[in-house]
Amino acid sequence: MNAHVSALASDALAEPEAGAADFQVLLRKILARQATVAVVGMGYVGLPLSEAFAAAGFPVLGFDLDLQKLASLERGRSYMRHFSDARVAAMRDQGFVVTAQADQLSTADVVLICVPTPVTSHRTPDLSHVVEAAETLAHTLRPDQLVVLESTTFPGATTDVLKPILERGGLRAGRDFALAYSPEREDPGNHAFGAGSIPKIVGAESPAEQRVACALYDAITTTVPVRDTRTAEAVKLTENVFRFVNIALVNELKGAFEALDIDVWDVIAAARTKPFGFMPFFPGPGVGGHCIPVDPFYLTWSAKAQGASLRMVELAGEISEAMPEQVVRKAGAALAAAGRPSLIGAHVLVVGVAYKRNIDDVRETPARDIIEILRSRGALVAYHDPLVPEFTVGEVTLFSVDARREVLAGFDCAIVVTDHDDIDYEALARGVPLVVDTRNATAGLAADLAAKIVKA
Repeated sequence: MNAHVSALASDALAEPEAGAADFQVLLRKILARQATVAVVGMGYVGLPLSEAFAAAGFPVLGFDLDLQKLASLERGRSYMRHFSDARVAAMRDQGFVVTAQADQLSTADVVLICVPTPVTSHRTPDLSHVVEAAETLAHTLRPDQLVVLESTTFPGATTDVLKPILERGGLRAGRDFALAYSPEREDPGNHAFGAGSIPKIVGAESPAEQRVACALYDAITTTVPVRDTRTAEAVKLTENVFRFVNIALVNELKGAFEALDIDVWDVIAAARTKPFGFMPFFPGPGVGGHCIPVDPFYLTWSAKAQGASLRMVELAGEISEAMPEQVVRKAGAALAAAGRPSLIGAHVLVVGVAYKRNIDDVRETPARDIIEILRSRGALVAYHDPLVPEFTVGEVTLFSVDARREVLAGFDCAIVVTDHDDIDYEALARGVPLVVDTRNATAGLAADLAAKIVKA
């Protein structure tokens, strides 16, 4: 047991707050790793989190309404490429069980809510999945449980949205059950950091709730207690706003440097040699995934509701939103320079449709917008992605084409949108007459191919 958790445990066991629950029975079960941990949502966050607690020796219950996911997990099979079957099998050996029966949540001592929190078409928070999870849990909630929301949300959502639903049955947070917020920090496909190695921010509304939540997460990683749930919610948004703004900045710099005949990739490579004061961000075709293109708008919405503004964040959103159009414009200009005056009738291959390299996640991917814009300009579009066999754009489902030389020869242009390691970029550049590269994936190819490559 590390020094931090030892201090938390001894403090909690020695002196409970006057007039408040101390949750000592629950705390003892957590410290003994006898507390059953239920994870609601078996997605990109919930499954690795379940793995971390199972590996730490806790009984873990995975809850999801997707019966196909549950059936896969019961067979020891994964439905995410970056999360191997062997990892699922190991979890099963450690006692991990799954269910779609909501009444089973009453058997858990801890319930972690890991459900999606997207934005609407108007960029306002969509907490429908959180509300649904809360309403389900409200029917099974019992005294001495700990409930933690991990889904990204706006400051105040834990106390203003989740808490009132959970308290409908008469139990009170801080008195009958403990409530906390600990934002997920999962980075799918990142093998250097995972749920068991990334520090956990923990916020709660009382010291006793904070202690029991920190004791839980201390079992799998280092915890960083903050003043309350609103602070914890703001930490998560700040982390992703930081990335959102800097990605937009480097995309804007790319355009300015191009006008000055400077390669932005050369600039970044040199600048990152400075051991302080600089962090590299890289240009691309736009932002994607479950966090970066979504979370900043939870904060802008929340700020506007209080009469404040975040002009830099809003500008970053405008820049990022314009990137797919810029990519298509660059492709059209490159084709025109090569002798094809229009995108109409051009055969274009989009290479990579996942939102980031080496994973199969297509949520909020800029590839979708790029394909739609290309089609609207009359291009005939196909895609190749070794990790995504089929991809829906609008009402049409596309299927990944082979990247054999004879197939590539039928395209006028290829646009690299996602730089998976499993793609042979030299073969791509030799197989098509023009490559528009948004990720610098073709850097270092043979000199005779340079004339066919346009950076975008």
